[in-house]
Amino acid sequence: MTTREVEHEITVAAPAARAYRLLADVESLPQIFPPTIFVEQTERTDNEERIRVWATANGEAVTWSTRRTLDEQALRISFEQDVSPAPIEAMTGTYVIEPVEEDRCRVRLLFDYRAVDDDPESLTWIDQAVDENARSQLASLKSNLEQAHADRDLTLVVEDTVRVNGSAKDAYDFINEAQLWGERLPHVAAVRLVEDSAGLQTLEMDISVADGRVHTTKAYRVCFPNHKIAYKAVRLPELLTLHTGQWEFEEDGDGVLASARHMVVLNADGIAEALGPQTTVADARKYLHDALSTNSRVTLAHAKAYAEGRR
Repeated sequence: MTTREVEHEITVAAPAARAYRLLADVESLPQIFPPTIFVEQTERTDNEERIRVWATANGEAVTWSTRRTLDEQALRISFEQDVSPAPIEAMTGTYVIEPVEEDRCRVRLLFDYRAVDDDPESLTWIDQAVDENARSQLASLKSNLEQAHADRDLTLVVEDTVRVNGSAKDAYDFINEAQLWGERLPHVAAVRLVEDSAGLQTLEMDISVADGRVHTTKAYRVCFPNHKIAYKAVRLPELLTLHTGQWEFEEDGDGVLASARHMVVLNADGIAEALGPQTTVADARKYLHDALSTNSRVTLAHAKAYAEGRR
């Protein structure tokens, strides 16, 4: 059986402890790694956890379960896939964070893996996916960590909530059935939804914004029926370097709380081109907040009307 051992590394202008904390935080992983769509912690005991990961590999959306061992003192995070997507037979790895200077560290990413049935073509496919994702992960880790270390003003979180006098299932269905948004939502000019496997969607839309422009977006969505839809945009306007979010539906004694949450990171170099040379970071934040919140509130209002109309 052929076992491949590979290593990638990158130097980051940020403290080693901060790099470790970012990697250890499950909620941060979709924000720092481009292939990662969503991560859910399913178990946690002391310094060990099990997580489920949804990500892209060679342009395909896949999911797997991984066990992680966290060692904050040694600045190491080891992982092993206990349920791997085909054609991977087994995969383990380790992040090793090494201080170089007070505000500088080296991050090494080590992988060991095997292909199902030791198939050479499958191993080549895995080689390509691992190399592409490892380089992308480390470059994105460097970019996001250095940016966060230097300027927190570029990150923006926008949240909106409505109360629905109806069922969580109906409110969820409205968001889940995004293929109908071109007919149901005024700001969606065109839409294409593909669901290659249950609960894992690819959504492409042409969206109209308040200033009359149209943005074409593409996102992967992970759907948890009647409860939550998490997504990550993979086609972004020039104003953004990252856009993740969630739709959530929580039933209580008074109905349903339906909420929309966006987490975006501004592209500082794209602000002038997108909004004009005199635009400040504060101006861009307000523009994005208003645009995202407006679309979320419109969508939530239509989901509310849909759910309440089905009572």
